[in-house]
Amino acid sequence: MWSGPRNISTALMRSWGNRPDTFVIDEPFYAYYLKGTGVAHPGAEEVIMSSETNWRKIVAQLTGSVPNDARIFYQKQMTHHLLPEIDRDWLRQMRNCFLIRDPSEVIVSYMKKNDEPTLEDLGFVQQAEIFDFAQRETSSVPPVVDADDVLRDPKRMLQLLCDAIGIEFTEAMLSWPRGPRPTDGIWAKYWYAEVENSTSFRPYQPRVKEVPERLRGVYERCYEYYEQLYRHRLH
Repeated sequence: MWSGPRNISTALMRSWGNRPDTFVIDEPFYAYYLKGTGVAHPGAEEVIMSSETNWRKIVAQLTGSVPNDARIFYQKQMTHHLLPEIDRDWLRQMRNCFLIRDPSEVIVSYMKKNDEPTLEDLGFVQQAEIFDFAQRETSSVPPVVDADDVLRDPKRMLQLLCDAIGIEFTEAMLSWPRGPRPTDGIWAKYWYAEVENSTSFRPYQPRVKEVPERLRGVYERCYEYYEQLYRHRLH
């Protein structure tokens, strides 16, 4: 599941992680990304020291046998973590799905952690590139879900997603126990407070999404790529 930051990606990981037949992994390329870019994220040094930073070993894990003898291996992936030097061939072995969100919501949320997000930070360009690769290699349109659609009607959207990838939907995906998970990344203490206090998807609420003028150009570029995927969304 490929998404950018400040989406509902962790809640969606909770949803899939609550299935008894599924093992989830949380942002496996994060440490590689931090080491390769040197970006200043909370706890970056700790993440790098405690996680795999060899992308070939990460790919081998992602394409190998499913941990815990699970039937489904749900991989929460950040699009901007897949740096250009990482070979894309392994994606042919995966069922690539895409979680999108209106860039105005992403930018306003991201600014709570970083007041000056760049185009590269937000992952929209990279998401479109991965989507194009998956579409080209499979000669079919990969499943796309929009975060607002999921929040409006989680059951319906999760049923559509499961149908699209040939997996039976289960009600277990609609709620989960409160608290952390052993499958959460070590960075959870910096980013996951809201999800750790949740037991289901939060109800959809329209928001005022005012992007500062200084970030207007970034927003407009992001929206171009968001719109490309939005027209393919399940609905």
